[in-house]
Amino acid sequence: MRMCIDYRQLNKLTIKNKYPLPRIDDLFDQLRGASVLSQINLRSGYHQLRVKEADIPKTTFRTRYGHYEFLVMPFRLTNAPAAFMDLMNRVFQPFLDRFVVVLYWRYPGHVVSAEGTKVDPRKIKAILEWKPPRLVSEIQSFLGLAGYYRRFVEGFSVMAAPLTKLIRKGSRKDFTVYSDVSHVGLGCVLMQEGKVVAYASRQLKPHEGNYPTHDLELAAVIFSLKIWRHYLYGERCIIYTDHKSLKYLQTQKELNLTQRRWIELLKDYDCSIEYNPGKANVVADALSRRAVSDLRAMFARLSLYDYGSLLAELPTWVDQIKEKQLKDESLVARFQQDSNLRQSILKEAHGGFCAMHPGGNKLYHDLRELYWWPGLKQEVTEFMGKCLTCQQVKAEHQLPSGLLQLVKIPLWKWERVTMDFVSGLPLTPSKKDSIWVIVDRLTESAHFIPVRINFSLQKLAKLYVSEIVRLHGVPVSIISDRDPRFTSRFWQKLHEALGTRLNFSTAFHPQSDGQSERVIQILEDMLRGCVIEFRGSWEDYLPLAEFAYNNSYQTSIRMAPYEALYGRRCRTPVCWTELGERQLLGPELVVDTADKVKLIRDRLKEVANRQKSYTDLKRKEIEYSVGDMVFLKVSPWKKILRFGKKGKLSPRFIGPYRILKRVGPIAYQLELPPELDRINDVFQVSMLRCYCSDPTHVVPVAEIEVQTDLTFEEEPVQILDRDVKVLRKKSVPLVKLR
Repeated sequence: MRMCIDYRQLNKLTIKNKYPLPRIDDLFDQLRGASVLSQINLRSGYHQLRVKEADIPKTTFRTRYGHYEFLVMPFRLTNAPAAFMDLMNRVFQPFLDRFVVVLYWRYPGHVVSAEGTKVDPRKIKAILEWKPPRLVSEIQSFLGLAGYYRRFVEGFSVMAAPLTKLIRKGSRKDFTVYSDVSHVGLGCVLMQEGKVVAYASRQLKPHEGNYPTHDLELAAVIFSLKIWRHYLYGERCIIYTDHKSLKYLQTQKELNLTQRRWIELLKDYDCSIEYNPGKANVVADALSRRAVSDLRAMFARLSLYDYGSLLAELPTWVDQIKEKQLKDESLVARFQQDSNLRQSILKEAHGGFCAMHPGGNKLYHDLRELYWWPGLKQEVTEFMGKCLTCQQVKAEHQLPSGLLQLVKIPLWKWERVTMDFVSGLPLTPSKKDSIWVIVDRLTESAHFIPVRINFSLQKLAKLYVSEIVRLHGVPVSIISDRDPRFTSRFWQKLHEALGTRLNFSTAFHPQSDGQSERVIQILEDMLRGCVIEFRGSWEDYLPLAEFAYNNSYQTSIRMAPYEALYGRRCRTPVCWTELGERQLLGPELVVDTADKVKLIRDRLKEVANRQKSYTDLKRKEIEYSVGDMVFLKVSPWKKILRFGKKGKLSPRFIGPYRILKRVGPIAYQLELPPELDRINDVFQVSMLRCYCSDPTHVVPVAEIEVQTDLTFEEEPVQILDRDVKVLRKKSVPLVKLR
């Protein structure tokens, strides 16, 4: 018997001695071939080492007879084994590993002889008589004992793997329940790791026939929990049902009494309800339904006698398939490489009367249920990409093309401006129905000039000189849309004489002049509010709207446009204190103004960079080469004629057209047909779509038979478009032919 003291707190503070203790496997290997074995065991080996006098108080322990201290080394000290091994190695240093092997412990469970090292038969007997483990601790105890002799067992880890898996955390597999109901019964399946554990089903009770579908599906879930309570109670399980609303059962606010009672039962289980489509829930669905009666099968059978004439008129490829199959000696073993038949199937399944141009994914899933050939999905994708109708009418569901292009920040006030018209306003007493909006791109200050839509260019030029040039000088450049007044020769010659460069936005892309569009939006909101709040004509409130806009805070420059233009905010009726008097003369005024302009430019640059970083995340970069064929996007605006197309059902893209030249980073010049010669031929990349060519798109030209008088008869080749011209008392159908 050895006395052991609890030295755990002392061991925590002790610096550990990392002395290399010998491995028992290495020591057994050194005993091979030995025929005479002797054993030396020191009596009270630990107590033969004295404790250093300064450390004796550290070994103090208390009993009911008083306090005691160890003068020799006790057990349970963390460095005791290392100190004892070090002593023995020093004592037997001359004979170490020659005929002396120092063991810290005896070799229990082993029999060492001249024949080698073997397992102690008594230990084997203990393992053979070991009771089957039922607890995790019992499995760990058994694996610890068996692992001690793993060097004697070949493939020990493979044999122990099933037991090792049982003691891992989270090794318990979740149960899965699939439930379904029909008008005759309900069924459910209990599964674990994809394997069936149990089936259960029953007929509906008389009162359950009056349940709505929601309650019937919930009744199937409750039935499975009750019948398999011994499996599911206290275990994690997932219940799959084909009734999607049950997934949100726990969050419903209004429940009837039956549903509330079932909810209380659900709370006893650690389960979650998930949605599983009916087509995938085949096992539970089969349990809940009985065989279809002969009468129902006869009712569902399609009769070709009544509709044979109608079906005969529809284009079909069934006869072609039958003909090919008759010539096929082994349909399973041999595949017929017939590209024409494939194309016929694809054309009928995609462009037929019963298909109406489905998407690529839909077309593939529909075809794979009926047909198969190598590379079916790739061929479907290629066929879809080359369909001319789909390229013209399908909407884009990808990121828009073209990264955001930043406009150069002006160096000084009113050096670079933007302008646009707000038209369609109510006619004022002075016969004005539009507003000319002119904005400075640096300070964001603006002028709102009331005009009439039919003002002559000479009158507009006088207003421009009196309202803009008189106050701010001649701008370096002007950005505007392609309004006929801005693209007229008079307007261009006027600014050529003034030394102003005119920059126009690309066709049908108002985002190029986004600053004017944003100011117009703010102005319209102001005028709506004034008309509703104060009544009267919008022209009466236009000067106040201009003042309010110029004196309001702008996020991009972090100040009001008035302050950016003149150096300080303008006084308003809400100013209860004086704004102060600052007298800046000479160089101080120049420095202060220059500093403020530099500050505004830095803020505008910061805002522009931030906007570009956000915008480019939702756009893709795309480039075209000169000579590429592209489609042109048509915006189907109500009552707006675009490229000769009008109406909601007009094609989204027209063309294709050849690219003649690249204009800037994201704009291209197209080769438009003569009927579109009045439209500017430069377009932003977001309005273009790449054209995928196909030989079927080329219409073969028939030979023309020229008469003796050098005349010929034209015959229609293809119908390009249809329209109806509505007159006062009748409608005239129009057809455009090629």
